[in-house]
Amino acid sequence: MKDILYIVVPCYNEEEVLPETSKSLGEKLKNLIDKDVINPKSRVLFVNDGSKDSTWKIIENLNKENEFFVGISLSRNRGHQNALLAGLEVAIEYADVTISIDADLQDDINAIDEMLSKYYDGCDVVYGVRSSRKKDSFFKRFTAECFYRFMKWLGVDTIFNHADYRLMSKKAVLGLKEFSEVNLFLRGMVPLVGFKSDEVYYERDKRFAGKSKYPFRKMLSFAIEGITSLSTKPIRYITLLGFLIFGISIGMLIYFLIRWAIGATVVGWASVACSVWAIGGLIMLALGVIGEYIGKIYLETKARPRFLIDKKLLDIKFDDI
Repeated sequence: MKDILYIVVPCYNEEEVLPETSKSLGEKLKNLIDKDVINPKSRVLFVNDGSKDSTWKIIENLNKENEFFVGISLSRNRGHQNALLAGLEVAIEYADVTISIDADLQDDINAIDEMLSKYYDGCDVVYGVRSSRKKDSFFKRFTAECFYRFMKWLGVDTIFNHADYRLMSKKAVLGLKEFSEVNLFLRGMVPLVGFKSDEVYYERDKRFAGKSKYPFRKMLSFAIEGITSLSTKPIRYITLLGFLIFGISIGMLIYFLIRWAIGATVVGWASVACSVWAIGGLIMLALGVIGEYIGKIYLETKARPRFLIDKKLLDIKFDDI
């Protein structure tokens, strides 16, 4: 018999898209079951991330109407990454393989077929990768390209043009559970798990309803989270910058001594003021970067739970599997 698949869908204020999303995913699941690609016990797991609208009510109704749909609700909003991890950890208790996908269905669900094919060929992780960004605005395309290149430059190992649309086997998810950090950046953590992996390319559509949950401000915050969670290069660059400025100051000192020796000293208030402002700005920048890392250490030492589950719509018993 084929393996059990759970499609994990994090949801935050998704009442506008859930009816269409559930319809598409339900049809895809049924189609895969009919083709004997996956086990009939496969499910779509919706994760309510503390939504303020009727998202959870819709999930409850879907669960009553169709056995394909199950769900969990977190005690409060914990963010996309925590909600996704919560769904994966719950799903893997029942499933052999999981696929994570956003509720807006901008990611092509037809890529699931190829993902499962690669899984049955022995891959534990299959990344869904965008083949192009032609449908994005220039600003979105430019900032996204900068995001991935900047992350790579700072030593964060991510898959270019990959968000959180991926397949993970039970072994891979259990491996991910071994990572205990509170500050999550799954796009960088999953490659650290290792195991055999591959990529599937697809065209991404525009969001058909609702608003994006990742405006520029959140994307910037997300980038900082990823960098400070997975790379220490910013601190190393500050050290190198410190050596560079120290070297320049020594050179300037020698230059001024020579000027003094030949009697060509001229008082330069502008240069002094610029130097003070420049050094002061660099010091503040350095303190800010170091502060980000200290803040991460502070949160990690508290070891607070990454999420708490308030409600479950999982009427499946382990004995049934």
